[in-house]
Amino acid sequence: MLGSPCLLWLLAVTSLVPTAEPLTPQDFEEEEEDETAWPPFPAVLCDYDRCRHLQLPCQELQRASPTPCLCPGLSSPALRPEQPRLGEVRVVAEAGLAVVHWCAPSSPVHEYWLLLWEGSGAPQKGPSLNSTVRRAELKGLKPGGAYVVCVVAANAAGESSVPWADGKGIEGADGPAFGPCGRLTVPPRPQTLVHAAVGVGTALALMSCAALVWHFFLRRRWGCPRRTATRPATGL
Repeated sequence: MLGSPCLLWLLAVTSLVPTAEPLTPQDFEEEEEDETAWPPFPAVLCDYDRCRHLQLPCQELQRASPTPCLCPGLSSPALRPEQPRLGEVRVVAEAGLAVVHWCAPSSPVHEYWLLLWEGSGAPQKGPSLNSTVRRAELKGLKPGGAYVVCVVAANAAGESSVPWADGKGIEGADGPAFGPCGRLTVPPRPQTLVHAAVGVGTALALMSCAALVWHFFLRRRWGCPRRTATRPATGL
């Protein structure tokens, strides 16, 4: 029986199979060390500010950053942008202009522009500004004028909504707080006030001179009434 070919082949195969070695405590420790989860890198925000003028897109900051950083969430590019938030509006009365600041919305933006209302007429549309711009100037403002300014953001899907887009309700109505629109009033120029004061003073001086001339003219023409001297009464 032992000389049969089948039995000899079976014995040869079993002799080639390695014997299993029992696991030691060191093997368990090595497995635990391999399965230990390393802590992830700390979440660092990219140096991105929605209100910073000439701010690069956050995706470009991510590519240029030596360490990974996180960007704020944005809405879908298939949706039109949300409303920007109007910031400080600084009026320079001497130059007849206003410097307008705003903050970007949480949406992809391709361009911005400003809308300016004076009264209840149609708005004036400013030039197109690229997506990095957060500041622009409004020129040609009239001294003493009252205006409404709005910031509009646009992308391939459309443009952000604007209160009073139809021109109705501009006068006597306020937009939403922290919205894209705001009111501005240009004070009179200092030169205008000086000229007005000089004009009023000159008019008063001329009126005083005319009153004096008229008084002396009437006195010379009609004369002044003379008072008769009264003699003291003498006793009897």
